[in-house]
Amino acid sequence: MDNPFKKILHNEELPKVLKEKVLNDVAMIKLSIDVADLFVVKYPNTIVDLLSGGGTPPSKDNEDNTEEITD
Repeated sequence: MDNPFKKILHNEELPKVLKEKVLNDVAMIKLSIDVADLFVVKYPNTIVDLLSGGGTPPSKDNEDNTEEITD
């Protein structure tokens, strides 16, 4: 049985149509991942933030500056 990988030519270029199809498929996969991330992760986080008051939690810098100063 012959090894089919030895028949591959190293200097052969792929047709432009095939290259475009592969790049379009990769772009579609990336778009699908972005849409899934939007609706599965970011949208629920936005709803939780809105229902809990909408503000950002105080950062460590803000906590240090809000201490009372006594004389």
